Amino acid sequence: MELIGGLGAGIVGYVVPFLFVLTIIVFFHELGHFLVARWCGVKVDAFSIGFGKELIGRTDSKGTRWKLSAIPLGGYVKFAGDENAASVPDRAAIEAMSDEERRTSFAAKPVWQRAAVVAAGPIANFLLAIVIFAVLLSVYGRPVTEARVDGLEPGGAAQTAGFEIGDVIVAIDGQPIDSFGGVQRIVSTSAGETLAVMVERGGEKVMLSVVPRATEMTDRFGNVQRIGVLGIRRDVSAGGITTQTYSVPEAVVEGVRETWFVVDRTVDYIAKVVTGREKADQLGGTIRMAEVSGQVAREGMVALLNLAAVFSVSIGLLNLLPVPMLDGGHLAYYAIEAVRRRPLSAKAQDVGFRIGLALVLLLMVFATWNDIVHLTMRQAGAS
Repeated sequence: MELIGGLGAGIVGYVVPFLFVLTIIVFFHELGHFLVARWCGVKVDAFSIGFGKELIGRTDSKGTRWKLSAIPLGGYVKFAGDENAASVPDRAAIEAMSDEERRTSFAAKPVWQRAAVVAAGPIANFLLAIVIFAVLLSVYGRPVTEARVDGLEPGGAAQTAGFEIGDVIVAIDGQPIDSFGGVQRIVSTSAGETLAVMVERGGEKVMLSVVPRATEMTDRFGNVQRIGVLGIRRDVSAGGITTQTYSVPEAVVEGVRETWFVVDRTVDYIAKVVTGREKADQLGGTIRMAEVSGQVAREGMVALLNLAAVFSVSIGLLNLLPVPMLDGGHLAYYAIEAVRRRPLSAKAQDVGFRIGLALVLLLMVFATWNDIVHLTMRQAGAS
């Protein structure tokens, strides 16, 4: 009975928060596609949260089937003239359509409209993140601690670079710093990179050059992460923590900045993986998302919504990769069509979609392998 109870608690603790986060992200992604498609006069056959067998659904007055499907790991919008959920054209079905039906098919629309419909999904993900960040900041504010150096690790990167106790960090690489958390966010993702840090020392501005050292850290959930550290310490009891409040317009601006920060750091990490300057073991898949969702859910709804915003940005970026089967692959096809003034041949597109499917499956397998290795190492460390 104890084993069954533990299993049930695991499902509630991990799967439910994960599905909550994923459903929000998928719904708004597909809603972006749907709204722009309707605006462009495209008939939408289906709007599904999940894949596979339909569990519940209803058909609206314009013929769109809204449904919840059995496999809740994504979703799709299927347009008139599509062969499948990936918007691969069904050329036989399009040929069999009447002229009126063909005019409302996705494939018959001008290339700029098709591009707008496809781009709307990732854009909706970015907008969702901005809204979540803005709402949380306007309602709860942000806890901040002055970016003052209260301690130095002997022989650490900061001491070697000339930092002194009492220094207040005011900018990193020209970016203003208003809290110790701001320092941590930049430094943690900059291992091995040279940072230009401006500090205030005795009423004067001093410029220092420092290279954060890559260090493996274990967070409060037991996850091992490789991050950059300077070797400085902030004594919270010395200055306390204050809450920075924001008006709605200020919160929106901060929401944009938060979203851009996630975009910038994610793209930077991917670029480092591609160029061999960073390991790809930090790439996670569905298992890692579920694990992190469950862990963060213990911190409360605010933390879980913040995580949803971060995941929303990540999924938006993933979909913009120029890989056929993903939104970015469709956009690449449309860019080629716009330049050539005609689409690629059906054969070329089909080959591209097959290659894209293979790449997506390989990425999923690789991410799942990373997840399994991550879980195995955690279990080994806990035993």
